[in-house]
Parts: sequence; C-alpha cells; structure tokens
Amino acid sequence: MRIEVLGDAAPGGWPAAGCRCASCAALRTVGEARAALNVLVDGVPLDGLPHRAVPGGFEADAPGGGVLLVAAGPGAVPEPSPGTVYGAVLLDLADRPEHLGLLRRAGAVTAATRVLAVHRDHRTRSPAELDRRLRHWLDPAPAPHRTLLLGGARSGKSAEAELRLAAEPDVTYVATGRTGAGDPEWAARIAAHRERRPSWWTTAETGDVAAVLRAARGAVLVDGLGSWLTGAIDAADAWDDPAPAAAPRIDDLVAAWRDTAARVIAVSDEVGLSVVPATASGRAFRDLLGTLNRRLADASEDVALVVAGRVLDLP
Repeated sequence: MRIEVLGDAAPGGWPAAGCRCASCAALRTVGEARAALNVLVDGVPLDGLPHRAVPGGFEADAPGGGVLLVAAGPGAVPEPSPGTVYGAVLLDLADRPEHLGLLRRAGAVTAATRVLAVHRDHRTRSPAELDRRLRHWLDPAPAPHRTLLLGGARSGKSAEAELRLAAEPDVTYVATGRTGAGDPEWAARIAAHRERRPSWWTTAETGDVAAVLRAARGAVLVDGLGSWLTGAIDAADAWDDPAPAAAPRIDDLVAAWRDTAARVIAVSDEVGLSVVPATASGRAFRDLLGTLNRRLADASEDVALVVAGRVLDLP
C-alpha cells in the first residue's frame, strides 16, 4: 500500500481563514500553511476508493490490497470492524490519541499498520508540538525505558505523563496518593484525574511502587513520587526525623527503577524553586524528595521539566 499525503489538515486548513488564535497567527507569521486532507492510495484519491461507512468514519479498500480506517473529520473516532487488521489508519490524534491505544489493544492496529495523523488544526499550538507528541505515540522508545517528569503544582506534569502513554494498549497507573476519603476537594482532584485517563488502563493504588516496577513488563505511570514519599513517612510515623525511616525505602525504589523491564514514567514535584519550608519536617521532606529526584534522574533515559504546560527536555 503506497500512501502519498498531499494535505493532512482539517477542512478549514491550518491556519484557518480569519482565525486569530495564537496557533494560526504563529503559522501566518512564518508563512507556513497545511492543506486540508488530500491523500492518494496507490495513486488513487482517497474518496475515489471503494469504501464502507463505520461509526465515526469509513473503511476504504486500497487498489493494491489492504484496508484503511479513516476518521470522518476533526474529533471523529472511527470504530473498527470486528476482526479487521488495517494496513493503514488515518486518525485525528490531536484530539483523541487514546483511540490509537484502543485500536492497538483490539488488534486492529499492529506494528505493520501505517498510522497517519490527519485533520490537524489549531487545537494544537503548533505543528512542532504535534510532531513532538506523535513521536511518543508512533515511535515510543522500547522498554526498558525510564522517564522522570518534574514540575510544580498545576504545571501540567501529570497531563504530560498521561499524554505520552495515551496511545499504549496497556498501561498500569500507579496512584500513590491518599484516597480522598473525608476530603471532598481532594476527592474531586482524584476524580478529575481518573476521568482524564482511558477507561481500559489498570489502576494500582499502592505505596509499594518498587514491587510494581519489578513485576511490570508493559507501560507504567507512577503519579506521584511526592505522595509516595509522604506515605512512606506517614507509615513509619517518622515526621520528627524522617530521613532514617525513608532512606531504605528510597534505596529500594531507586534499585527497582534501575532494574525495571517496563516503559515507565514517573511524576514528581520539583521542590527546589520555592521558599524554604518553615518547619524542620518540611525541610527534611524537601531534602529527601530532592535527593530522590536527583537519583532517579541519574538512572533515567529521559528527564523533563514541565512549566505552565510547556515541556523542557533536560540533558
């Protein structure tokens, strides 16, 4: 199946006519434009192929053999036919990257399937940002692979971690925080995180992150290390002097991180950019988490800092 992409944008193109958003304005400034979807399959226009409607899009038969699954438009989620393995899929990954994970999970998309992102538009702030995301979805690093994502409160670090694994068929989400029982505000935060994740992800609510890392073989998301350290100190009732109790747990976690066979992403708080805590226990926690972050970073293939939703890769 030979696919030539002459245009991959949404029907209005990118930038969209008359749109004043930052995404469209930036493209106009550099003189860049992406044309609306226009694809040739074995030399034949996509709309000229025999096709069958499916919810959210259509299937098309390539002249040289093979079947394509195509999203009908921006935001559309085409449903696969049972038992069909596609030679190519043309999906709106800007809006629904987790749909690719679902297709992989169902076996409709395999390693041999060509995956193309179409209906691109200003929902993503730039083509470069969409390409950055696509690298995580279409060409993920083979396991074992360790990524540490650092950031402050509400920086977007958890959303970035979930985004990087959105197209994986199987993900274990390790929730290290408290459950929110008796705290409606915290429970609402947990519910928002849960709603954002694909429904087929497995959730493990545990403080034994090291055991998960040693047993896992797929993709793992740990959110987050600050909550994990808090739980470890709470369990030892050691806030008066947390370092002796926490040190063996930290050593065990770092060892499991180094030895894991999984593709794992861990989220942690960057604690070195705020004011000095007013209490001895607060300062001890900051020092311990900072040390843990540094040790995990030393044993990671990728480390990034997330600030206001923007990602800065750290060498």
